[in-house]
Amino acid sequence: MALATRTERKPSMARTVWDSSLGKKTVMAVSGLIMLAYLVVHMLGNLKIFFGSDEFNGYAHWLRTLGEPFLHHEWALWIARVVLVAAVVAHATAAYQLSRRDIGARPTKYVHKRPRASYATRTMRWGGVILGLFIVWHILDLTTGTVHPGGFQSGHPYQNVIDTFSTWYGNVVYIVAMLALGLHVRHGFWSAAQTLGAGSRTRDRALKTTANVLALVLTLGFVSVPVAVMTGVVS
Repeated sequence: MALATRTERKPSMARTVWDSSLGKKTVMAVSGLIMLAYLVVHMLGNLKIFFGSDEFNGYAHWLRTLGEPFLHHEWALWIARVVLVAAVVAHATAAYQLSRRDIGARPTKYVHKRPRASYATRTMRWGGVILGLFIVWHILDLTTGTVHPGGFQSGHPYQNVIDTFSTWYGNVVYIVAMLALGLHVRHGFWSAAQTLGAGSRTRDRALKTTANVLALVLTLGFVSVPVAVMTGVVS
């Protein structure tokens, strides 16, 4: 009697891509660029605080009504949040799995020292952890108000920002996280460009310059808010 043979199911294309190192790097690159686009928009929105409480609170209200009447109240905001959370989870998961794969591929230390990588490269991993912890704190502080100092006021983001940056620890947490963000963006943008095939001998210099400028502008833009509160420029 002939034995029945089971045919193995081939993994899906998506699974095959995800299981490969190149696939994970591509996921990291695309999700990283999504987050970078969000950061640029978020920074520009934060800078509205320099135009006063009416301008800043009005911008926050506009975000909740964006897309109306086609979209329901706050739907556009929640769509953006879902996309951003998906990008963060995909980015972090791919980064962790690539890191484990890299460690598993070389369980013993190199006999000869490898060339020293840049500071940003050597701090990408712990920088990512810092940013992950910061995101949790930032949401609990200015979105849910769970750890917000001085009494969280829903619908009054201007005063909530003033409250946060009127504390020494709020400033320290935010500024340290933004410095880590700058290093992460500087190296991450360059890596994403190489992964997605944008790099070349003629474009590498322009890409490096773009990465440096983006990192510097984002860091200064975000840090300017707590500094302005600390110095009384914004109050």
